[in-house]
Amino acid sequence: MTGNQIISATTIASLHLVKWPDKRLLADSVRIDTVDESVIQLVERMAELMFEHRGVGLAAPQVGLNVRLFIACPTFEPDDVRAYINPVIVEADGSQSDEEGCLSFPDIFGQVKRAEHIVVEAMDLNGELFREDCTELHARIIQHEIDHLDGVILLDKLSMLAKMKFRKQIAALQQEA
Repeated sequence: MTGNQIISATTIASLHLVKWPDKRLLADSVRIDTVDESVIQLVERMAELMFEHRGVGLAAPQVGLNVRLFIACPTFEPDDVRAYINPVIVEADGSQSDEEGCLSFPDIFGQVKRAEHIVVEAMDLNGELFREDCTELHARIIQHEIDHLDGVILLDKLSMLAKMKFRKQIAALQQEA
């Protein structure tokens, strides 16, 4: 099934935030062939959910769709939301370690090491390829969301000590499922 078929077969309005241990968070995502109205509607719904849950990024697997698409908004300003379709990091250098959380893991935070500077290539909502140079928080968001597209979750990035610190929250998420 292609990315566009997955999106078209979905009732966009019914999408909601997916929390761990939902298996869709661990799956690889498929490419989107073209930007059509269903992709635009998906991005709009994802933006609603991201702001509702006070996030700065949201990947399609976090709403249950394993397609290579995420949105990012490092300023938390609605006019700054940007969609990244089929993103690829083409350059990465430097190193930064900072506290990171995830909407699919509420109330769980830990130090995560990421590249300090990246260059990402993706398609926008007009179907045009673009290249973006990102640093600091913006670079962190892009790397975190691309991890989601590859089935990599926050728990994969946390130290054993951090996982132990949040074991009650992790167990509560498992019980909610």
